[in-house]
Amino acid sequence: MSATLLLKTMGGVPAGVLNVSRLAEKGPGALSISYQHTVSGPATCAGVGLHSGQRVRVTLRPAPVNTGIVFVRTDKDGENRVRAAADAVTQTRLCTVITNASSVSVATIEHLMAALAALDVDNAFIELDGPEIPIMDGSALPFIQLIDRAGRRLQEAERQYIEILESVEVVEGDKVARLSPSERFEVAFAIDFKSAAIGRQSVDLTVTEASFRRDLADCRTFGFLHEVNALREAGLARGGSLDNAVVIDGDRILNPEGLRRPDEFVRHKALDAIGDLYVLGAPVIGRFEGVYGGHAMNNLAVRALLARPSAYRLRTLAMDLARAV
Repeated sequence: MSATLLLKTMGGVPAGVLNVSRLAEKGPGALSISYQHTVSGPATCAGVGLHSGQRVRVTLRPAPVNTGIVFVRTDKDGENRVRAAADAVTQTRLCTVITNASSVSVATIEHLMAALAALDVDNAFIELDGPEIPIMDGSALPFIQLIDRAGRRLQEAERQYIEILESVEVVEGDKVARLSPSERFEVAFAIDFKSAAIGRQSVDLTVTEASFRRDLADCRTFGFLHEVNALREAGLARGGSLDNAVVIDGDRILNPEGLRRPDEFVRHKALDAIGDLYVLGAPVIGRFEGVYGGHAMNNLAVRALLARPSAYRLRTLAMDLARAV
C-alpha cells in the first residue's frame, strides 16, 4: 500500500500490541514516521543572538516520550523551563518568542524548531544560557548539523500527527495564511518586494527530511539596510551582520558572496513557517500556504486552527503501516 493511500485510509488506532518487527520490514522510514524520537546524546553549539547581541551556548539533550520540545534557561533560577507550544508564543515581531508563566522567555526559536520538525525530533530538552537562540549563519543548517552530531534515537511511543480536516484561513490586508487538507505535509509561500534584488518569488514543496535538507535548510534570514539601522536604534538586531543575514540596500545585495540560491528569500520564509508550525506540538499532515506574511501570520493560522476543533484531528500511523505489511 502506498504512503498516499495509507494517509487516505487512516482510522482510529485499535487496542492491542503493534507488531513492530513486521512494521520494521517496511524499512527504517516506516518506523521513523510512526514512532517518536529524541536525540541520542548531548550536542552543543554557541553563537550570538540576532537581536540581543549576547553570546549564547545551546545544548540539545534527550527527553522522555511525550515531553515535546522544552527550552531550559540555565541562566535563570526558579521555573526556567519554557515549553514550545502555541499558547506560549508571546511575540512575533521579527522572530518567534515563547514565554512561560514565570515570564521567562526564549526568542528566535524558529530556525531550530524547523530543524527539529524536519528531522522528526519529537522530544528534546534545549538548554541555553541566555535569552535567545543564537542566529548562527542565519539559516537552519547549523541546527541540522547539531542534531546530526547528537544523533537520533527511536522511542517506544507512537507519534501523533495533526491532520488538517477543514481549511482554516487568516487574512490581514494583502497577507494570507492558510492551512488546508492534504495527504502529506506541504508548504507554499509567496513574497513580493519592490526591491529588484528580491522581486516576486514563490516556492511550493512537499516537506520531508530529504527535501528540507536539500531545498531549505541553508537559506538565510534577510533584511534591508535601512531597517537594520532603525532596529539597532531601537535596541534590536544588535547581533546582526553580513555573517548571519542577507542584507539588501535598495536593489543591491551587500553580502560579498551573494545568494546561496536565486530564490533564497522565499525559501527562508518557508523555513520559518515550518518552525512556527511546530509549536503545535506535533507534525502536520496538511498544506500550509503563506502570502506576504511572516511569523505573526503563521502564529495566527496556528491559533485559528486550534480554535476550531472540527478542523483537525490527532492521528497515529503505526497501526496503519503495520496492517499494510
